[in-house]
Amino acid sequence: MTRTVLISGASVAGPVLAYWLHRAGDAVTVVEKASAPRSGGYPIDVRGTALDVLGRMGLLPRLREAHIDLRRITFLQGDGSRVAALHPHAISGGVEGRDLEVRRGDLTEALHEAVRDDVEFLFDDSIATLDQHDHGVDVTFHSGAARTFDVVVAADGTHSRTRELVFGPEEQFHRYLGYCFGIFTMRNTFGLSHETVMWNAPGKAAALYATGNDDEVHAFLNFALPQPPFDAFGDLAAQRDLVTSVFADAGWEIPGMLTALRGAEDLFFDAVSQIRMPHWSSGRVAVVGDAAYAPSFLTGQGTSLALVGAYMLAGGLTGQDHAEGFRRYEHSTREFVTLNQDLVGKGGATLFPTTAQDLERRNERLRGLSALPPAQGRDAHSALTLPEFAMTKQRLRYLAES
Repeated sequence: MTRTVLISGASVAGPVLAYWLHRAGDAVTVVEKASAPRSGGYPIDVRGTALDVLGRMGLLPRLREAHIDLRRITFLQGDGSRVAALHPHAISGGVEGRDLEVRRGDLTEALHEAVRDDVEFLFDDSIATLDQHDHGVDVTFHSGAARTFDVVVAADGTHSRTRELVFGPEEQFHRYLGYCFGIFTMRNTFGLSHETVMWNAPGKAAALYATGNDDEVHAFLNFALPQPPFDAFGDLAAQRDLVTSVFADAGWEIPGMLTALRGAEDLFFDAVSQIRMPHWSSGRVAVVGDAAYAPSFLTGQGTSLALVGAYMLAGGLTGQDHAEGFRRYEHSTREFVTLNQDLVGKGGATLFPTTAQDLERRNERLRGLSALPPAQGRDAHSALTLPEFAMTKQRLRYLAES
């Protein structure tokens, strides 16, 4: 009998999981609260083992063509003077010529196209209630529809509503890392191309990121805050007011960035945080990607963990009932996830020092490239060798013959 699987979330982990579960013989439905796959968005990195997932899906050639090829990151002091200009891999621990950096929309579009003809997508909808029993999971949707599935997977992000329905409030898994950020697009009046310029003051950072010779840049404002601003989450006006107040006395290009912020329609604001869960499943429901183990952008590994985690979950379930499949998934993947989440200790100190002393110490390291410590991320990025599950054999054979 064919197993039925409902996946909540159609960004990265959701479509990858759907792709491989379909090839394992499951009947898959993906529900997504947005009205269509999300386009645009800020650039994301794919490194290490995650590249092998895309390779096994046949998507690497297409995404190589979309590679942004960021060439330089320039660090500035509070007065706007230059500290150093470096290749981005010196900071990120990436591997030139292998790692990918693409617009998020380019990746999500490729993933959706890879699976859209094989599985059912329910856009403009989401899960309202879940009720597990011995024979499945009864699901009601916000649209009013009701269906029963054998397995449900939450792949709906750091603030997963599906996870909350089954595992409880986010607060018990949320690990706040001491920063908040806002990111939005604005006109590129700076002459920037394939580069990032980052301004730092103690506890504050601002960056302009040009992915190419575009008319727009991604503007980024990050600041330290002792506690998450819960009142601002979900309130766009409060988010704009908070960011504006924090950077009100800052120089460089920040006054113009704040003006653009007030009119930006694509502002994304959040806390810098991780999700750390003791278990990734409960009964017939599992979590994957950011919903299970968001590592924060300080690690640069959020997308990569989503890709690898989805593949490993699908592989764990292949030929197994849900209980054994979930056990295999967690047993084979948790160490890799933990290694990459632990990279966060390096990211904050390099990009966002919170004291004048730490900032000057960081700047001294940047001024002498030879004095920089070797990048520590590479071992973690590739710490898991991607297994070949039964579901991949036919796909790999097809790719080899085509």
